[in-house]
Amino acid sequence: MSPHTFVVTGASRGIGRALSVELAKQGARVVLLSRPSPALDEALASVQAHSPNSVSVPCDLAETTSIEMAVTSVLAHAPTVHGLVHNAGDIAPIVPMQRAGGGAWSRSIQVNLIGVQVLTQGLWPAFEGGHRVRVTTISSGASLRPVPSWSAYCVSKAGQDMWARCLAEEGEKDNISAISIAPGIVDTGMQRDIRGAEADDFPLRDTFVGYHATGQLTRAEDVANQLLDLVMNHSMEQSGQRFDVRDL
Repeated sequence: MSPHTFVVTGASRGIGRALSVELAKQGARVVLLSRPSPALDEALASVQAHSPNSVSVPCDLAETTSIEMAVTSVLAHAPTVHGLVHNAGDIAPIVPMQRAGGGAWSRSIQVNLIGVQVLTQGLWPAFEGGHRVRVTTISSGASLRPVPSWSAYCVSKAGQDMWARCLAEEGEKDNISAISIAPGIVDTGMQRDIRGAEADDFPLRDTFVGYHATGQLTRAEDVANQLLDLVMNHSMEQSGQRFDVRDL
């Protein structure tokens, strides 16, 4: 039997990279999506050490044209897709909402929510055929509660949770399931961006600096191991649910 194919966004670093490696270790063929960079090349090499047929596809979720080009490339490499992990995310702008520029605010919604829809819709031909398809979105505690100066991120993540529930409802007849998983506070590039925010813009900055200083951040590799079973094996009965990795 041919290996199952999983598409992972934001695969060049952090949770996306770690999860791509874990999927490859389980025998999956992985299609890594991310903006082009040396980090994406390095991630692909790590994945191909376990799954030589895996590939990377450059994709900037902030640009619809880039998503459309990526879809064409993915479908050429993988006409059948068994899993899709929406991991890519953008925390910017970290500023009070009354001072958030419209372009930056809109970009966050595009990357975290609209790009999720456009990519999934484009890949739909690879979902068809009656085979089992599992879609996972990486959520956040910010989808449930407001965080000062994170308005775009909070709004987009809340929308993404509902998007997954809608896909679960509509996808059931086609053997497609969708879940959301909140990964907790993970030592990723996004956390570095949060710690690098201006104190005047982000009143909780010192709290996040403290998380890092006191070793409270979880390793991406450990989170990927916790996520793996749900990503690969969640059931139709679990479809539409939101999980927290700290409860797994």
